[in-house]
Amino acid sequence: MNICASQNEAVREERVRVAQARRFVISDHPLPWLLPLVAILLVFTVYPLIYNIWLSFHEFVPRRRALEFVGTENWVQLWNDTRFWQSLVITFTYFAIALVFELVLGMAIALLLDSDGFGFGFLRGVLTMTLVIPPAIVGMMYLLMEDPQFGVISYLLQSIGLLNSNNPILATASTALAGVLVAEIWQWTPFMVLIFLAGLRALPPEPYEAAMIDGASPFQIFRRITLPMMSKVIAIAVLVRGIDLFRVFDYVFVMTSGGPGASTYSLSLYAWQQTFSFVKWGYGATLSLVTLVIILVIANLFIRIAKVKW
Repeated sequence: MNICASQNEAVREERVRVAQARRFVISDHPLPWLLPLVAILLVFTVYPLIYNIWLSFHEFVPRRRALEFVGTENWVQLWNDTRFWQSLVITFTYFAIALVFELVLGMAIALLLDSDGFGFGFLRGVLTMTLVIPPAIVGMMYLLMEDPQFGVISYLLQSIGLLNSNNPILATASTALAGVLVAEIWQWTPFMVLIFLAGLRALPPEPYEAAMIDGASPFQIFRRITLPMMSKVIAIAVLVRGIDLFRVFDYVFVMTSGGPGASTYSLSLYAWQQTFSFVKWGYGATLSLVTLVIILVIANLFIRIAKVKW
């Protein structure tokens, strides 16, 4: 009897062990789903970050074809680099102007398209077309449209007297940044529109019905009802686009390459140039780390001020 009981107990334990082993590889267990994500984060995020920090204390020596330890030399050079500070100012200017335009235009277009009328669904679908075009292609499109010889934008501005044929848009220091911003705003305003439309469609109708019964004007409804209820959606949209805007590279590289002079030199473009054109790997890593720190500080301050909850 005791032998049979012990055998039955062993069989039960074996079945439990097999069941637990099977559970490990099915969706009921979280580990099989987390392991690929952890591996991706380690390979594509943690390791590059650690390597970049290590690289910032070294510099590539072409004549030796090797990295040489330079200590804090790259960081000291950073603070004394006038081109770095100039590119930082240009990046902040680009960031602020593009974000304001995309925010205002995105909200305005979203309010116009917030309807179930005939054709509005098609218009909302059309907005996604700009988002699937690579930014480099958009930059090339606007490079051609702003060409002083045959560009349609240059022709229209010259026709109404806002542009002189002797001062091309992308070859004049005072207008080059605006020429790049046009491409950025054209492509990414629909992104803001779609986010705001999703937020507007999710708002409850009761406050609007009560406001209309009380005789509130459309502007009062927007300011006192729509904006407060959309505040979190707006904050998320600003955070996502703000991070992306601070890393601007494609449009500047394709349209102006930082020129004329240094009037459109963004921080990302400057880091790329130092790394790949001048083969200063350590200094390029330092510039990229400073960009990362600035983005993290601004993003976390904004999250705290706007009280964004993930």
